[in-house]
Amino acid sequence: MRIFVVGGAGYVGSHCVRRLVAGGHKVTVYDNLSAGHRQAVDPQATFVEGDLADRVTLDGVFEAGRFDAAMHFAAFLNVGESVGEPLKYWRNNVCNTLNLLDCMNAHEVRRFVFSSTCAVYGEPEDLPITEDLPKNPINPYGNTKLAVEWMLQNSGPAWGLGAVALRYFNASGAAADGTIGEDHSPEVHLIPLVLQVALGQRASIKVFGSDYPTPDGSCIRDYIHVEDLADAHLRAVEGCTPGKFEAYNVGTGQGNSVFEIIAAARDVTGHSIPAVVTGRRPGDPPALYANPDRLRQRYGWEPRYREVRETIATAWRWHKTHANGFATE
Repeated sequence: MRIFVVGGAGYVGSHCVRRLVAGGHKVTVYDNLSAGHRQAVDPQATFVEGDLADRVTLDGVFEAGRFDAAMHFAAFLNVGESVGEPLKYWRNNVCNTLNLLDCMNAHEVRRFVFSSTCAVYGEPEDLPITEDLPKNPINPYGNTKLAVEWMLQNSGPAWGLGAVALRYFNASGAAADGTIGEDHSPEVHLIPLVLQVALGQRASIKVFGSDYPTPDGSCIRDYIHVEDLADAHLRAVEGCTPGKFEAYNVGTGQGNSVFEIIAAARDVTGHSIPAVVTGRRPGDPPALYANPDRLRQRYGWEPRYREVRETIATAWRWHKTHANGFATE
């Protein structure tokens, strides 16, 4: 297929582009490079620098590309920032996605895979999280992702869009060969922050709360390897049903606490990685982890990285050789 990938120069997007290319698809990456990196784009993909807000350029790319499908990785994702700047998030995550969907409709592109999030569930009533649990986001970021899911639900019967929303848990790790990985500025994700301590780039790692109702008192999250996410995207775009909206959790089905992540990173890196316990962050649920059975049953997907140490080892391989991210190159 000819696949349009917006945000394909970013962390998850670049790994998915690589998987699509390996699967034999022709990929066009569209990215404004506000958070992505040109070096992360697979050399076999076509790259176009552009913004979803620029409908003229977007229409031109669609006219030339004659795409069969599109994927979306271009949302803003900092939960804290979304609370302070909600309109920034609604403008990019919702309005710009509406622009893309409108363009897809005009050019008769009927396959779409959307990067959604477990934040649509808010503080879940039960664990592990299934797709049928109530959707009650507790921040603007989660609200914007759920709003896009509503647009996708409405678009199926209206104009035949076959859409899959993949609700990520904690995307982690790096390409197995160490050539692409996570490079955010500022960095907000736990595993790269822990590895920055091992690299000597920060003195210690903060642990936000050690009095949660969990076995060791720290928050528990589901760390899904980015290459497993990429495989889920490939299966979804190849198998989605025209006119139908589908939503799936993408996680390992198990959780690891903050203290477990730090201990695993110590084992992998051989560094002591000092940890400093501080107060809880507002809005942090004690535990979030997925039940991914529906994705398994529908697409035959299985995570290859089941042990968090394996995931951290791939991230460490990337960060050791790219201490300053893609700027290292």
